[in-house]
Amino acid sequence: MTQTSDVDFDISVTKSIVTQTRVPAIDIDSALDGSSVVRANQAVSREHPEGSRKSGWTEKYKEYTVMQQHILFWDRDMDGHIWPLDTYRGFRELGFNILFSCLAVLIIHLNFSYPTRLGLTYFPDPFFRVYVRDIHKAKHGSDSGTYDNEGRFVPQNFENIFAKYDSDRDGAITLSDITRLMKGQRVAADPFGWGAALFEWGTTWLLLQKDGKVYKEDLRQLYDGSLFWRIREQRKQPKGWQQGYGLGGDRFVGSHKVF
Repeated sequence: MTQTSDVDFDISVTKSIVTQTRVPAIDIDSALDGSSVVRANQAVSREHPEGSRKSGWTEKYKEYTVMQQHILFWDRDMDGHIWPLDTYRGFRELGFNILFSCLAVLIIHLNFSYPTRLGLTYFPDPFFRVYVRDIHKAKHGSDSGTYDNEGRFVPQNFENIFAKYDSDRDGAITLSDITRLMKGQRVAADPFGWGAALFEWGTTWLLLQKDGKVYKEDLRQLYDGSLFWRIREQRKQPKGWQQGYGLGGDRFVGSHKVF
């Protein structure tokens, strides 16, 4: 599926089919100034050019990069360290069951503790903590590129997710769209990145899907972490969090209370 544009240069060529089927987001500067310029502390989109400013999120955490904001949900005491128990408790509060939460702890802390520790020392953390200050060191290949190598937010790449992979152009991506996204973003000889992308997008689907789709605004708020607090609060209400497949955490499977 292609897009029309007034640009006077080519964005696809006849000898490369992939450039015709994966057309990047275009003509977005009218809604978003400097769409190719990274934002240090704002996760922005066409629809929300100021990010999460209205909710007060951006102002509250303006000293943190967007990638750091993404993980602050798990650093409740704001000491800059995320312990394995912090991760477990956070996933339980998001509605995941004990088994999945334990799996998340193993995947996250075994793989991301040491890279984030390297900002301080070459010696591994004996407690397998993840360090908020250097979370950018945990960025991996084969991802969407929405975070840059310093943990800032790249609006163009976020918009590209939907421009390239939203098959019916409704501002949401289906499971098949996500599968195409993971395949499209893969780079050669990167098994770690492939596995990390599978875990991250799989978890995103389990947490956010509604009517079989992950919606753009939910995904934007996931990138800056504000969504996690919203889910936590809604799960305390009688109706719970009305999206995703929580796998039985907090008495819910998705939006259905099971006991």
